[in-house]
Amino acid sequence: MSESPDTRSLVSASSQLNLMEIDTIDDKEFDIPQVDTPPTLESILNEPEEEEEPFILEDTSLMNTESIDAHSCETSSLASSDSGDRTHLKRKRKTLELHTAIHGSVLRHSILKGISAQIVSAADKVDAGLPTAVVNLNQALRLCLGSTATGAEYGAVSALSINHDCTRLLCGFAKGQITMWDLANGKLLRTITDANPPGSAILHVKFTDDPTLAVCNDSGGSVFELAFRRVMGMRTCDSRCLFSGSKGEVCNVEPLHTPPDLKDHPITQYSLLAMASLTKILVIGLKPSLKVWMTFPYGKADPSSIPQLAWQFVPVQKAVNPVLAFCRGVTVHFLLVKKDDSGTIHVIKQRQLQLDCDIISLSWIDSRTLVAVDSGEKLRVVDRPSQEELETIDMAEVQLVYNSSHFKSLATGGNVSQALALVGEKACYQSVCSYAGQIVILGTKSAHVMTLRSWRERVDFLLKQERFVEALSLAWSFHEGTAKAVLGLFGDPAKRKGVVADKMVEILFQYVEHSLKKCPEHGKIQVMEQHFLDVVPVVVDYCLLLQRTDLLFSQLYGRLGENCVARGVFLESLEPYIVSERLGCLNAAVMKDLLAHLQDNNMMDSIGNCLVHMDITSLDIQQVVQMCWTNQLYDAMIYVFNRGINDYINPMEKLFQVITPPLRQGRALTDEQVVMGNKLLVYISCCLAGRAYPLGDIPEDLVSQVKNQVFEFLIGVHSADAGPDEDMYPYIRTLLHFDTREFLNVLALTFEDFKNDKQALEYQQRIVDILLKVMVENSDFTPSQVGCLFTFLARQLAKPDNTLFVNRKLFDQVLEFLCCPDDDSRHTERQQVLLELLQAGGVVQFDEGRLLRLAEKAEFYQICEFLYEQKHQYDKIIDCYLRDPLRKGEVFNYIHNLLSIPGYSSEEKQCVWNKALQHIQELVTLDPAKSADLVVVHFPEEVGPIITQLQVGSCPLSVCRPHPQALLKLSPDLNELHISLMCRFAPRQLTDFLKSSQEYRLEEAIQITKQNQLHEATAYLLEKKGDAHGAFQVLLKTLKVKLCALTEGGGAQQRSGEECEGGAVLRRVEEGLRDIIALCHRSSQSLNPQQREVLWFPLLEAMMSPQKLLKGPDARPTSEALKELTMNVLNRMSSFIPLPAIIQRILQDPVYGKGKLAEIQGLILGMLETFNYEQTLLETTTSLLNHDLHWSLSHLRAVVSKGLHPRQDQCNICLQQYKRRHDSPEQIIVFSCGHLYHCHCLQRKGRSQMDPRLFQAWSCYKCTSSQGGRGGDRGALETGRGRNTSLAQVFVETTLDPQQSQSWDQLRSLYRGPSRLAILSEISHCHGNEKSGLLNPAQPGTGSIFHSENFQLKLSPPPLVEE
Repeated sequence: MSESPDTRSLVSASSQLNLMEIDTIDDKEFDIPQVDTPPTLESILNEPEEEEEPFILEDTSLMNTESIDAHSCETSSLASSDSGDRTHLKRKRKTLELHTAIHGSVLRHSILKGISAQIVSAADKVDAGLPTAVVNLNQALRLCLGSTATGAEYGAVSALSINHDCTRLLCGFAKGQITMWDLANGKLLRTITDANPPGSAILHVKFTDDPTLAVCNDSGGSVFELAFRRVMGMRTCDSRCLFSGSKGEVCNVEPLHTPPDLKDHPITQYSLLAMASLTKILVIGLKPSLKVWMTFPYGKADPSSIPQLAWQFVPVQKAVNPVLAFCRGVTVHFLLVKKDDSGTIHVIKQRQLQLDCDIISLSWIDSRTLVAVDSGEKLRVVDRPSQEELETIDMAEVQLVYNSSHFKSLATGGNVSQALALVGEKACYQSVCSYAGQIVILGTKSAHVMTLRSWRERVDFLLKQERFVEALSLAWSFHEGTAKAVLGLFGDPAKRKGVVADKMVEILFQYVEHSLKKCPEHGKIQVMEQHFLDVVPVVVDYCLLLQRTDLLFSQLYGRLGENCVARGVFLESLEPYIVSERLGCLNAAVMKDLLAHLQDNNMMDSIGNCLVHMDITSLDIQQVVQMCWTNQLYDAMIYVFNRGINDYINPMEKLFQVITPPLRQGRALTDEQVVMGNKLLVYISCCLAGRAYPLGDIPEDLVSQVKNQVFEFLIGVHSADAGPDEDMYPYIRTLLHFDTREFLNVLALTFEDFKNDKQALEYQQRIVDILLKVMVENSDFTPSQVGCLFTFLARQLAKPDNTLFVNRKLFDQVLEFLCCPDDDSRHTERQQVLLELLQAGGVVQFDEGRLLRLAEKAEFYQICEFLYEQKHQYDKIIDCYLRDPLRKGEVFNYIHNLLSIPGYSSEEKQCVWNKALQHIQELVTLDPAKSADLVVVHFPEEVGPIITQLQVGSCPLSVCRPHPQALLKLSPDLNELHISLMCRFAPRQLTDFLKSSQEYRLEEAIQITKQNQLHEATAYLLEKKGDAHGAFQVLLKTLKVKLCALTEGGGAQQRSGEECEGGAVLRRVEEGLRDIIALCHRSSQSLNPQQREVLWFPLLEAMMSPQKLLKGPDARPTSEALKELTMNVLNRMSSFIPLPAIIQRILQDPVYGKGKLAEIQGLILGMLETFNYEQTLLETTTSLLNHDLHWSLSHLRAVVSKGLHPRQDQCNICLQQYKRRHDSPEQIIVFSCGHLYHCHCLQRKGRSQMDPRLFQAWSCYKCTSSQGGRGGDRGALETGRGRNTSLAQVFVETTLDPQQSQSWDQLRSLYRGPSRLAILSEISHCHGNEKSGLLNPAQPGTGSIFHSENFQLKLSPPPLVEE
């Protein structure tokens, strides 16, 4: 133990702790009794007791210098300087975080200064050692129990427990003894030495609710019940083992303690006890008889995590029942124990709690709140219902005491399991104690207590730190009942809210005063504004939440108004609350100040936004209207007129005065005027619909009056200030010129509500008459505007409850106007207007015959289509599409849809089918591809007549789309005609078509391609016919022509402009050579050597002969290119032609046969290089396969010859042990499955058979019996391959026995792909038959894998087999 500093006084003791934000404990607050002359610790420790040795706090053996480290491990802390080996835990020195942003500081952290001073003084002056256990503490030192002899004999105190009435104390010691003390007089009542096995430390000792019953837990993992008796004046203790450590080590026990107000709870009679082992928890009842109620495993957990248990009575569903919280690691589980009406006990699992830390201590502080200490010595306060972490406090400075030495049982020699010792590294069961809402924590030099703060303390704690916003937020959560860990709020909800509201009002006043005091007096105005912007919205928000606008606009506004900047910020901050209608009623003074401030700062948009949401009856209406009109606040102006004086007409007059003059003069409107016009339309719509503008509703008693006023205004003949040149009905005329369609939409919406209102229906007819008079009698409206009017009228007339009357002559006039053929302007617009009119129901107003004639005359084909569709004359619609230049391309989709979609009669489809067939030539001219698709789908039987018709008209059908031909089954004549057309119009696609189609005749197709000189297609057809030599001759002839063109161009001097043309010729030569090589390659597979030479040698001669024509330096590039191509031919033909024959043919050529060797050196070296590469590849492959085979066989031999290890030392038949000496006369047989038998026992059971190969085979009796059969019923080889059968070797033979065969099969099953032996055999066969490989190619049918075009060498590493 490190040397302690001087701690002679309480002040010096507490100053060493250096804890921040920790309150000192008050004796009066915790009801700590006072003593007259309290004894000093030194006097008590040095005072000898009756018949006892002087008291020593710790075992004297621990005072040796050699054992100091072992002793310090017992009370080591993450933050203590004398900690043991804590490599898995790292201490973090941080200031204590006593609050969070939401919940404030939940716990009050206090130091028990008196006890802390005693701890430091004892360790420093009398060498009493470090503290090891704590229970609920008082500040005054009342008793000092024990003596020096007791400490020397029993070791350190490892566990403490006080009964419920605080009259008895149980002490457990590091060497396994237990003592009971009378706390009234300090007498030793019992010393228990035989409650648990010797050599084990006491980890826990705890009273139950029954004062005569306790439980203890030792370092061996066992749990014992201690029953205290007093017979004839003698105190005894009976011990009973509740759980043996041999079945699983228990490291924590927790009896259920019932609070005094729940003594009659039905669960208390069972005396529940929770035990936590390293793998599970157990809940047992000690009364009336021992019974296990539930076991629950932890699941996967860190082996070093500490099991934790904590009981608490919790109200659940209007009943209070005990809940057990337990954990090991990061997950906290909850078990609810309850007794139903029938008397049955139920243990129910509740929702678990997931934390992000390893928990080393778990306690309840109330029925909803848990306090956990993690392995980083951070104390976490968690709300169980919401699973929210309320606060985290760093306890590193506390220097928490750990009980590691007791779990390791160092005082008795350390005879504990490794698992328990590992758990003990972080065990602090005796250092954290909870009682009556307090958490007491023991440190190496101090004692601490954590208590819940009351709600006022939590708020005041934030106020002390001037965190007003967080204090208000926390107080509001108390007001709304959403706060967690609430303490000190009682009574009904209304009373609680009143108490909290008063506190919030107090905080608001403090906040305002603080903000005024802290406001910077000098500096930029923006800094001052930002200062109050952080304050004022908060104040306004909470005043509105508390519904205290009187407080806001009287006292708080008056106080803030003393500062001009604060006053401005306050007024500007009201806008969002007014707009969101959270603040609708302002007193007159504040409202005037608000408008004046916004106007002075030119914030007119804000004025407009606020006015339409405020009660403006207390304002000067005329002044406000003038301000709104001047600043173009039209919404606000309308709102003031409507709400202030119930005037709905004046706003319209003012808006009409702005937009009417430019419309009358034909000038374009400005953006501002367009906005005003749109507002006017919306305002009229709202008034006629009974809605207020811009939001809300018109009062019900004014709805009808407002509608009549608006109608009377709109249908007025002249305006109030009309001039002599003003047209009639100026308002309706203005709206029609501004936006005809939208104005008519407004009227249509209004007419929807005119059902039974007679006066409204009269207004409706009157407006319609005015509309017709204004628009029909004037020529200043466009066709679209006139069409909109009559579309509107047609829709109104089509309604079943229509009451309007419109003269049909007007519709005829409109029809004449729209279909006027002399007017080509706006043709599309007029047609579209008439179409909309017809679709709206206007067709009933016209004579259809006359309408159709006018539409055809005006070339309104969409109108014709509409009328034909009404008559179901779908075939005539095809003519409309074909005659309409804008929609010709849509005729294909129309025909296809009508013939495909159901819903049309067969007669209608037949008419369309005939019409389409009639116009097929015109359709083909329009789009051949779409016409071909149409013919394939709908006219497959008419292909012949269609083609005949097209030939007559010299209009070929599309031949460039191959997929319709796949759908059609054409006759051979038509297919040949198709081939002929493709030769003429799409020669490049002919070969692909020939490959995809099979419906043509070969001879006729060959003749057609020959006539059109399409050599590639001719060669393909000849090859398909089987004439490979003929196809070769065609391609060879084509290649020679291309070579001739190349040599002619390459021999002469090329200009720079001809270089591109020469490159194109060379590419054509390469393409032709590629085609002919592919043909020779395909054909050579089925030809004999002589036939192959007939193909390949002419090709080689054709490539070599042009090279002698290339002479001179200018021809060098062409000559090099030809030599490269010739080398390609040689490489490809070397797979089919022997190499000597190729060289002989080359040397016979005049180009290479004469002159120096250098001319043919390149060709020969190239062939030799290819040969060397392939020979090296073959040798490498053979070597790899041989190595692979050798490895497999050697591994197999090692596996088969491996020694066997028996599972038992006795025969599995006679159960007699065998002798391990070599001179034993008995013969032993061991199988690979591990079973061992005497030879004569196995023979007696009939497990031996003679194999035909003259050796004896054995089968395991036990394995074969488990399969339900006997060895005599099946052969040895069959038994050896059984699933659960093992074989033993008796004789070593050169052949494989059954066990080796089985192992060989298992080894082979590990390989994927073909067998290595098969590949090696094939390679050997090829080597034997084909002596030189590529020099002497294989004959057809040999099947060598190296002569396959797709041969790929695939090598894989040998499989990994476990030894």
